[in-house]
Amino acid sequence: MAETGFKKWIITITVITASLLELIDTTIVNVSLPTIQGNLGATLEDVAWITTGYAVANVIILPMSGWLGSVLGRKNYFLGSIIVFTIASFLCGNATGLTELVMFRIVQGMAGGGLISTSQAILLETWPREQVGTATALFGLGAVVGPTLGPTIGGYLTDNYSWPWIFYVNIPVGALAAFFTYTYIKPTAKTGKGNPIDWWGIALLAIAVGSLQTILEKGESEDWFATGYITVLTITAVLGVLLFIWRELSVEFPIVNFAILRHRSFAVGMFTSFILGFGLYGSVFVFPIFCQSLLGFSAQQTGLLLLPGGLFTIAMMPFVGKMLNGGIPAQIMATVGMFLFFLFTHMLSNSTLATGQADFFWPLAIRGIGMALLFVPLTTLAIADLKGPEIGQGTGLNNMMRQLGGSFGIAALTTIIHIRQGVHRNNLLTNVNVYNPLLTDRLKGLTANFMAHGKTMSDATKAAYAAIEGAVSRQSILLTYDDAYWITGLIMLFSIPLLYLQPFSKKPVAMPADAH
Repeated sequence: MAETGFKKWIITITVITASLLELIDTTIVNVSLPTIQGNLGATLEDVAWITTGYAVANVIILPMSGWLGSVLGRKNYFLGSIIVFTIASFLCGNATGLTELVMFRIVQGMAGGGLISTSQAILLETWPREQVGTATALFGLGAVVGPTLGPTIGGYLTDNYSWPWIFYVNIPVGALAAFFTYTYIKPTAKTGKGNPIDWWGIALLAIAVGSLQTILEKGESEDWFATGYITVLTITAVLGVLLFIWRELSVEFPIVNFAILRHRSFAVGMFTSFILGFGLYGSVFVFPIFCQSLLGFSAQQTGLLLLPGGLFTIAMMPFVGKMLNGGIPAQIMATVGMFLFFLFTHMLSNSTLATGQADFFWPLAIRGIGMALLFVPLTTLAIADLKGPEIGQGTGLNNMMRQLGGSFGIAALTTIIHIRQGVHRNNLLTNVNVYNPLLTDRLKGLTANFMAHGKTMSDATKAAYAAIEGAVSRQSILLTYDDAYWITGLIMLFSIPLLYLQPFSKKPVAMPADAH
C-alpha cells in the first residue's frame, strides 16, 4: 500500500537525502584533489584513485542492489547502506595516508551503490500509482542536482575549512537519514532469502564491471593500450561481460535478472540512460576544467556558476511531474530536454577567452531546465512496464547504465580534448611564420612594448615570441573545449530517435498492486 500524509513526505525526504549523500560524493572530491595531494604527499596519478576506487565499487554494487534488497529486506539493506556510508565518511576524513583513504572510499562507494537504486524503489512504492511521475521527479532532484552541487560544496569546504570536511559533512545527514529510515520506512519481505547465492555471478560481475570502470577512469592518463594493465583489463572486461551474461541466463536465481530486458521500454531505456549519463557527468566534468584552467576562475567561483542551473532544475521538477501525471507523453518532454541540452552546448561552443561569469548564466540555466525534462521522462519510460521485484532490479541496472555513461563520457571527452588540442595547435602554427604580415606586426608591437618597460632588444624579442606561444596555446585549448561541447551536444541531439522506439502511453505510469 502507498503511504499518505505526513508519513509519505517524511519517507520522501529521507530517501532523497540518502540518495543525495551518494550523488554529491561522486563529484565533491574532484575540486579537492590538489589539496589532498599536497597534504598526503601523493602524486596526481595516485590521488586520482580516490575517485576511481569510489566509482568502481559503486558501479559494481548498483546492478546487485535489487538482489541484495530481496535477500536482506529492502529496509534492512537501505538502513545498513546508510550506516556503513556514514561510518566510511568519518574514516575517510580521519585517514592519515593515501592507501587508507582509497580503501575507505571503496567501502563508501560500495555502501553508496545501495543507496541510490534502493531510494528510488522505496520512493516508487511510497507514492500512489497515479502519482509516479511526481515521485520520479522528486527522486530526480537528487540525481541531477547532486553531481552539480558537489563541486560547489567541495570548493567551499576546502577553501574555508579543510579537505576532511568534505567527508565529515555526511555524518549528521547520514545519522538523520538512518533515524528516519528506522522509524518510518516499512520492512519488506525477504523474497530472496533461502535461495542459493550465485557466487560465480557476483565474482564475474565484480571482475567485468570493475575492469570496465577502471579502464574508463584511468585509460586516458595511462595512454590507453600503450599501457599493459589497461590492455589486460580490456580483455578481462570483454570476457567477464560475456561470461556474466551467460551465467545469469543459465542459473535459476541470478544476481541480475536479464529477463526484464524483454520489456522494450526498459531495454531502450538502458541506452537513453547511458546517453543521459554521458551528458550529465561529461558536461559537469568539462565545464569546471575549462573555467579553472583557461579562464582563471577559482574552484569556489566555478562551483557557484553551476548553482543557478541546479536551482532551475529544482524549480522545474514539480512541473515535470505534474505534466507526466497529466498525460503529456514522456517522449515529447525528453525530446525538448535533449534539444535544450544541445542548445546549451552550442552556446558554450562559442566561448572565447573574454567570456566572463555573467555569460554562463543562461547556457547553464538552459542546461538545468533541459536536465529536468530529461531525467524524469527517461526514467519514467524505462520503468513503465516493470512489476513487483522487477522494480528493484530495473532501477539498479538503469542507474548503473547512467553511471557507466558518465564514466564513458568523461573518458571520451578527455581523449577528444587531448587529440584535438594537437590538431588545433598545428593548424594555428601554420600562420606563425615570418611571411605573415599580421604576425610580424604583432611581434614588432610586443617587442617595442617590452623594450619600453626596460628590456634589452634580445630579451624583448624572446619575450615577444613567448607571448605569441602563450596565445597559440590558449587558443588551441579554447578551440579544443569548444569541440568537446559541440560533440557532447551532437550526441544528445542524434539520440532523439531512440525515444520513439519506446511505446507511447497517454495514461500516467501505473504501478501494479503487487509492487506495493
